Parts: sequence; structure tokens; C-alpha cells
Amino acid sequence: MRTQVMYSQKIRQHSGIFKDTVKAYRDAVSFFISVCLKEWDVISGEPVPKQRMNLLEKMTHPTEKRPEVPHCFDSYDPRFYKFPSYLRRAACMEAIGKVSSYKSNLANWEKEKEGKCPGLPRAGYVYPCYYRENMYEEGEEDTARLKVYIRNTWDWIAVKLRKSDVDYAGRHCAGMKQCSPTLQKRGKEWYLDFPYEVKTELSDLPVMEQKILAVDLGINSACTCSCLLSDGTVVGRRFLRLPAEEDCLWKAVNRIKKAQQHGARKTPRLWAVANGINDDIAVKTARFIVGCAEEFGADVIVFEHLDTSGKKKGSKKQRLHLWKARYVQAMTESKAHRIGIRISRVCAWGTSRLAYDGSGKVKRGKESEKCNGNYSLCEFESGKIYNCDLNASYNIGARYFIREITKSLPEKERLEAEAKDPALTKRSTCTLSTLISLNAELAA
Repeated sequence: MRTQVMYSQKIRQHSGIFKDTVKAYRDAVSFFISVCLKEWDVISGEPVPKQRMNLLEKMTHPTEKRPEVPHCFDSYDPRFYKFPSYLRRAACMEAIGKVSSYKSNLANWEKEKEGKCPGLPRAGYVYPCYYRENMYEEGEEDTARLKVYIRNTWDWIAVKLRKSDVDYAGRHCAGMKQCSPTLQKRGKEWYLDFPYEVKTELSDLPVMEQKILAVDLGINSACTCSCLLSDGTVVGRRFLRLPAEEDCLWKAVNRIKKAQQHGARKTPRLWAVANGINDDIAVKTARFIVGCAEEFGADVIVFEHLDTSGKKKGSKKQRLHLWKARYVQAMTESKAHRIGIRISRVCAWGTSRLAYDGSGKVKRGKESEKCNGNYSLCEFESGKIYNCDLNASYNIGARYFIREITKSLPEKERLEAEAKDPALTKRSTCTLSTLISLNAELAA
């Protein structure tokens, strides 16, 4: 499969020189959108996007063999004279995508007539893509040449890139293919966003030969990982706690609370600090998970399928709002695919509530006298005290293997196994003991 990663390189010195270029590009997109809306019945007849772009270009761009066109792009605006061809085609593709999306949304709305009618497409805050040779050329060391609209014409300028950004991309993307960059503005600074593409082959071992890393993402602790085999053997365990980062995060949140108590409704700078610390926690967690997978030689990383939508209630709703579980999973997926590791998700119901040894529900926090209100610990029916997140990671890994094994079984064998162990009929009740009993039944 092909995976992509994006690295930004900051443009030094030049701050206002790209405004005219971006405005000309957005006006070009607006022009092509208006043409697409008028001629969509003809353009939509082409099945391939590239063919649609060629047809739109024939309608708008005159040439020596085609001097007259229905909608002349070159005469529409003085800035479109000598408009770079690759930039014009990028604007065509952007316009076709926006109009195609609008038409499909409009068709869906007309079926049910719920909500507001979709508005007409607009260029919005789109930024130009700088194709190589025609728009972008690499210079020596940390320099580059870009074609921009300057002094009432399209001309090349030399720009300097931040050396640390160039060196960072060179170290981390040495074996990847560098694609065409996109000009972006963040705040008052301008950047070139470079996509890097790499081809990888994901692990394709049979389920009985796989080694997985089951991950339980927690609110109190960052994550707990356990490496399992298909027979239920636990190969290794790893824990990640970030007490210093968590302390900094809650100090930043308390500063926001104190400012709000004194009448400050919006505190963007304080929230920027808190969000930055929270992002740092997510990045370190994803890096730790992928590092553990490489250490144990795992073929699959298994997460819980977490649904965090809806209104948060309870004393820990602030923690749930700041919990970046989906961001961690997405970042881990991107990192894992680059090194050939698959990602899977299982049902999250009862992974922490059920004991991995099959003894039933556990007692957590105030439910148990032995735990002293500590929700990181749980008490089994037998009276054993165990780490709650580690117990959950065992069940997460077991549910993955149970799903994959039963999916590959013939119907008769699956029904016989479910008759002997009723827990197999409902995935939300499966634990590590269920996986061990399933393997015993298959071996018998």
C-alpha cells in the first residue's frame, strides 16, 4: 500500500509577497466553478477526473488550433494572462471536485428534503499546489525558486527555507518520494507543505502465526501494552505514564479556570498552551506504542473502538474532553503502516469490567475496600488485586484473536465451539480465558 506523510518547511523573510498569487489562484478557481455549474451536464459525462479536466480546459483555454472557446479564461482577468499551465490545471481539478461534491450533496438533499439546501460551491481558502519545473525548483542547500504573481506578471523568485526544517525532512524522509509542495499560510507565516510517499507491504501472516500488540488507552495513565500470541500466551507487557506532562496539563487547565472565574470568557493564549501540552502527550503515546510493536515484532496493533461522541457527564468530563484517544490511534496508524504493521479495532464493551481469567466482573475504585478508591486497580472475585488497564489489554488482544479465528472456521466447527463455551456467541463477553478455551477445543 501507499502511505503519505506531510512535513512543513517555513519560508523565511517573505511575508506579503504571496498574497497576490493566492488571490489570483482563488479567483481562477471561482471562474472554473462558474463554468462547471453551467456546463456540468457535459463535463459529468466523462467518467475519469483527468478527462473532465481536459474537457474543462478545452472549454476555457484558447490555443492556436482552437482560437475560439465558449468561456475564455485568458480574457477574463489581466492576472490570467501568462497564467502557469500547471496552476491552471490544478485550479480546474479543484473546481471540478467542489462542483461534483455539491451536485452529489444536492441529489441526496432532494431525496429526503431534510435540513437546509446545500449552498453553491465557492473557492474558499484554497491554496495553490506548486508543481515541479513549472512552478517550483529546488535550489542549493536550503533555498528554492517559486513562480509568483509579482509586478503585474508571473515571475520566478528565490526564497530561503528554514534550515532546521530541511534537515529534519532529510533525516526522516531519506527513502521516500518527495511530491509537489503546497503553499500554506499559518498565522502570519508562509510554509511549503511537502507530501512524502512510500510504498509498504503490510504483514499478511495467518492468524495462528500472528503476534499482536493489544493497547489500552487510559485517562489516568497514557497507555498499557501487552504482546499476545494466538494461543493466549502473553509475551511481554509495557506501561507508559507521563506524570510530568499530565501535571503541566492540569496546571494549564487550572489557569484557564481561574481566568474564567475572574470574568475572562475567551482565553486563546491559555488554551493554546494547554492544547500544545495535550498534543505532546498524544505524540509521545503514539511513538511509544509503535516502539513497543517494533520491539516485540508485532504484526498487528489492536485498539478498542472508542465512541467518545455525545455529551460528557460526571466528575471526569473535563478529562474526557481533553482525551485525544482518536488522535493517538490515527497517528499510530500512520506510523505503523509505514513500517508494515496492520491496525485493528475490537469492541470496547466490558474490557475493563470483566476479569481476564473468566471469574466475572471486577470491583474498581470505591467498589473495593482493597483498592482504596484507586481506579487503576481492580479486585477479582477471588480477591486478587490486579492492574485494571493490563487486564483490559489482555481482553482486547483476546477478542481480536477470537474474531479472526472464528471467522475462518467452518460453520459446523464454530457452532460446536459456541455450544461448549457460550461466551463465544457474544463478543462483548469474551476474555482471555475464552481464547484459551477456544484453542483447547480446536486442539481437541
